[in-house]
Amino acid sequence: MRRSKRVLAACALVCASAAGTVGWVWGDVQTAVTGPPPGAVAWRTDQVLGRQLPDPASASPARIASFFAGLTERQRELLVTRHPLVVGNLDGAPNGLRYAANNRAISIERDRELARAADPALPAGDRRQARARAETDAGLLSAGRRILSFDPRGRGQVAEVYGDLRKARRIAVVVPGSDTDLGSYDTLALMARHLRAEMTRRSPSSHSAVIAWTGYTTPVGVGYDAATGRLAEQGAPRLVRFLDGLAATTRPQTPPAVFCHSYGSVLCGAADHRLTGRQVSDLVVVASPGMRTDHAGRLPSGTRLWATARDATDWIRRVPGIELFGIGHGTDPTDRDFGARVVSSDRAEGHTGYFTPGTASLRNFADIALGRYQAVSCAYPASSIAEDCRHGLV
Repeated sequence: MRRSKRVLAACALVCASAAGTVGWVWGDVQTAVTGPPPGAVAWRTDQVLGRQLPDPASASPARIASFFAGLTERQRELLVTRHPLVVGNLDGAPNGLRYAANNRAISIERDRELARAADPALPAGDRRQARARAETDAGLLSAGRRILSFDPRGRGQVAEVYGDLRKARRIAVVVPGSDTDLGSYDTLALMARHLRAEMTRRSPSSHSAVIAWTGYTTPVGVGYDAATGRLAEQGAPRLVRFLDGLAATTRPQTPPAVFCHSYGSVLCGAADHRLTGRQVSDLVVVASPGMRTDHAGRLPSGTRLWATARDATDWIRRVPGIELFGIGHGTDPTDRDFGARVVSSDRAEGHTGYFTPGTASLRNFADIALGRYQAVSCAYPASSIAEDCRHGLV
């Protein structure tokens, strides 16, 4: 009876929140960027190699990898020159080639934005926006950066590698939540850098690499998009394809661990039924509003699922663990009854503080990504071996 009252109260809170936000956020509801990379039409019709190029929309990353393996160096460079946005976003293409293609694509986009910024025919606001976008593009062109994907459409998307995927024995991918795009990428980038630094500190011989993946259209603000799974469902195939591409082009000791922050955990929940152990070793949800399911056992991939205990200062604690009429994201993954392995977040502060150096959460993230499961610190004291979050792991 008491649980029923809590559920009813949570439902009322979700509905009230939705009613209060849908109106003022509706104008900012996002149009998701989906489908093949920009320039795909020109790519499909190009006969420069004397044969049909693989369709970016339908060819699997494994098929893409096989296609590029059969090309000469000159042929690869020719495709980069003619189709930088396609090659740079083509999951399954060689990673080094994607870095080169994206460097070219970003240079072209920077110059285009600079021209717009200097165009007196454009409104002042558009010119300021173009100037800011050009500055962002220029930053991505800094020496030593490895940009694995770049898509200027909409608010912009980018994926960046920290480390060397050719040498990495352990790989992690960080998936962001709301308000993350090409122009607001710094917080995610910092999370990825901190995770790689901690992985390297704990196991230098693993030559760890971490990828900051902003590959889907995220919600803006706290409103309709953030309260529903629409953008997560539309972005999930992009994450799955990206992970397929990593499987086709890298040879780590194990598949990558994927860390899903905030609304990113909704996306990971939506992607889970398409994932296998070949693509992901561990799925870690951080500051999660829910995964749109009421139990970990109903996530079909069978991948090890971890959840990070919520910090007392994290506003996500106020989000009710319920889904009603498509609003809300379901049970809190840190709930004991949910079935995830819950790890400590001691010393973390706020919604984005879980990747901060010196926190138990960051140490746990590194140990999970490295496969050092017995070093992980659990959030809840266990009354039996079976209740330990490390139970059954070597």
